[in-house]
Amino acid sequence: MTRIDVLLPVHNEAGNLRELYRELIEVANRLGNYSLGFLFIDDGSEDDSLEILKELANQDARVRIISLLRNYGHQMALTAGLDIANGDAVVIMDTDLQDPASLIPELVHEWEQGFDCVHARRISRDDPLLKRLTAKAYYWFLARISDVEIPRDVGDFKLIDRALVLEIRKYRESDRYLRGLFAYLSCHPTFVDFHRRARGTGRSGYSWNDMMSLAAGGVIGFSSVPLRFVRNVGLLIALLAFFGSLYVFAGRLIDPASTVPGWTFTVISILFVGGVQIVMLSVVGSYVGRIFQQVKNRPLYGVSWDSTEDSV
Repeated sequence: MTRIDVLLPVHNEAGNLRELYRELIEVANRLGNYSLGFLFIDDGSEDDSLEILKELANQDARVRIISLLRNYGHQMALTAGLDIANGDAVVIMDTDLQDPASLIPELVHEWEQGFDCVHARRISRDDPLLKRLTAKAYYWFLARISDVEIPRDVGDFKLIDRALVLEIRKYRESDRYLRGLFAYLSCHPTFVDFHRRARGTGRSGYSWNDMMSLAAGGVIGFSSVPLRFVRNVGLLIALLAFFGSLYVFAGRLIDPASTVPGWTFTVISILFVGGVQIVMLSVVGSYVGRIFQQVKNRPLYGVSWDSTEDSV
C-alpha cells in the first residue's frame, strides 16, 4: 500500500496536539487507499508536548517521534523529519492547527496527477494585520530579487514526492530556507488554495527575531541583489567623493580664500575610503560569515537519547 508520512514539527504545542491528532485520524480514515504515518519532531519543547506525543505513540503505532536535544528552530526540525521520513510522499504541516489537516486529500489528489510538489497556498489568513502586511511585503520583495522563483503566499504546508525528499537530503547548508530549496529543486509544482485558520491555543514559537532571521535566509540564500545594492551604494559614495574633489578643486582655482586649509583632503579621503570599505566589507563579510558556519561541519541537529528506538 502507498505510504504517506505527515511530518509535524512541534515546539510547545501541548494544547493543540490531541485535537490535531483527531483531525489526522479523520483524514487517515478518508484516505483508505493510503497508509498514513504521523512523524512528530519535538523541537526542544518546554511544556508537556513530548509526554503527550509518547502517550499517542503508545496508543497508535502510526505515530513516531523524533525528540531533538534542544530547540534548533523550525527549519532544522523539518530537516530532521525529512531525513527520517520514508513514505512515498511527505506532507509537511504545522501543529498549531492553522494548517487544516482536511486539505491533505486535495494535496494527495494533485500528487496523483504527477506533480512532485503540491503547495498549499494561503488565499486568506487569520493573523494580526501587521503580520499579514509584513508577509505580503516580504513575498513581494523576495519575488523581485530572488534568483529562484519562490511562490508567494506559500509557507511550509505542502506535499512533496519521495524523489524530491531524497534530493533535498543532499543539501546540507547550515543556513537553511527550505521554501527556497523546494522551489529550486521542484520540476513540476502546483498549488491548492486554502484559508489559513487562526491559531489553536498557546503562542507562536516564532518571535520577530526568528521571522527576520528566516526572511534574511531567504533573501541572502537565494539572491545576490543585496550585495550588488551595497556595492552600488559604495560606488555612489566614491563617485560623490570624486565630484566633490572636482568641486573643491574648481573652487580653489576661482576663489582660493573660500576654502578651509586641510578640509579638502580630509573630507575627500573619508568619503572615498568609506565607500571602498562598504563595498569590500559587505562582499567579504557576507561570504566569510556563511563559509565560517559551513566549514565547521557540525551536525545540523542532535537527537535526544530519550527518543525510543522504535519511535525513531
